[in-house]
Amino acid sequence: MRANFIFSEVWIGLRRNLTMTIAVIVTVAIGMALLGIGLMINAQVGNMSTYWADKVQLSAFLCKKNDPFEACKGRSAVNTQERQALLAQIKSMPQVDDVFFENQQAAYENFKAAYSSNSVFLSAVKVEDMPESFRVKLHNPEEYEAVFAALSGAPGVSNVVNDQQLLDKFFGLMGKLRWAALVVALIQVFAAILLIGNTVRLSAYNRRRETGIMRLVGASNLYIQLPFVMEGTIAGLIGGVISAILLIVAKIVLFDGMQAYFVLSTQLDWSDVAQVITLTTVVGVLICILASFVTLRRYLRV
Repeated sequence: MRANFIFSEVWIGLRRNLTMTIAVIVTVAIGMALLGIGLMINAQVGNMSTYWADKVQLSAFLCKKNDPFEACKGRSAVNTQERQALLAQIKSMPQVDDVFFENQQAAYENFKAAYSSNSVFLSAVKVEDMPESFRVKLHNPEEYEAVFAALSGAPGVSNVVNDQQLLDKFFGLMGKLRWAALVVALIQVFAAILLIGNTVRLSAYNRRRETGIMRLVGASNLYIQLPFVMEGTIAGLIGGVISAILLIVAKIVLFDGMQAYFVLSTQLDWSDVAQVITLTTVVGVLICILASFVTLRRYLRV
């Protein structure tokens, strides 16, 4: 009997305040989705940082025939003697941990693997278009300045690329996106708390006669509060389910879709997505429950 009464009260509350309930569901869904995207970006950045931690290196690209770089103008491609001299110079540097030579064929194979999804781009590039290079791994990637300066002015070197600088720019962009998503999510969470509080207060006001009678007959505070809390919980669960769907779509469209445009080397794992969905759903439900309790304690004075 008590259970039937509570569920009937929950249904009455949801039906009477349908517009506000929908607003709560949408706000929770958007807020939790944005929070989840921020957490997914954080997981992606963490995976990439771990992957690249021992792969950061300097790349010294060598001059080739008709090379457009200023350092190679007016000269022919690097010959064997110059290549050997440059290799000896690199190995003699105390900051260098290891170095290996990448010829044009190896560079072309790596290029094809990296851009396998872009057939138009691949068809426009040939083996002879790829530069030879020395890949230099450092003991400490932060101590790249001396090696970078020495290789930049070395004979036969067209340009030098520091992977650390490229990664710092990319991770900086990803970090800004993560914080932007988290800030917007917090704003949405605050809005959800206000909406939930207003919805519960409106529902309590509409049923003030029933709650007054229940107090007179000795009903406990928890028994009076339970229907209102369950309304918030149901709204939070529905919002959590919608946010889970949005996060799955974001994983497929955004994170997996970026693989076609960026060489991320690591994909966001579905286990990470499942953890984010679980966390955001729990947070959404807890926000609804706490907002309901606080609002009722303040306005019903039970």
